[in-house]
Amino acid sequence: MDETMTLLFVFIESTGLLAPIIFIGLHLIRPFFFIPVPVICIIGGILFGSVFGTIYSILGLTMLSIIFYFLYRQVPRLSKKVNALKQKWLGDKVNFTIGQIAILRLIPFINFHLLSLCIMDVTRNFRGYTKASFLTNIPVALLFTVFGQFIREFSTTVILAILLALTLLFYLLREKQVIIKWHEFFKPKTNKSYQ
Repeated sequence: MDETMTLLFVFIESTGLLAPIIFIGLHLIRPFFFIPVPVICIIGGILFGSVFGTIYSILGLTMLSIIFYFLYRQVPRLSKKVNALKQKWLGDKVNFTIGQIAILRLIPFINFHLLSLCIMDVTRNFRGYTKASFLTNIPVALLFTVFGQFIREFSTTVILAILLALTLLFYLLREKQVIIKWHEFFKPKTNKSYQ
């Protein structure tokens, strides 16, 4: 994996003005090579700096989300696979808010496209999906571009504190509603006497 990353660095640095386009394209082909989102964002921070690396990562991730939207709608095999993954990991009745999805995107081992499917469930149309995808991609691109190179140097205590803080934020940003089933709401009361 390290050799592949070194080759990517050399290739992108040698392309000059095409480097941002190639970097954004790297975000688009990332899923085929099973490269995690944080790795690409870290590369963007090293190559382009914090500001441009973040901008290019947001563009690449949002374009990837848009491509996923259309592929999900057009390719039944893909939609079946992602739905099975969602069923396995989240079940039927899970509805995340956009804030929760943004936090979940910060956790590297959660599938990016599974979270895109969660955005599709929350939004009503393509425009809403695109806006929500853009907003949920900002934290992951910003965090891993700016701070990603330092995460490896954190102690176990700091990493656990970060994960605990993310869990707390995830809980605080949850959708606050209660679902009561029809038969539970209208359940007949027993042991009443009418005398």
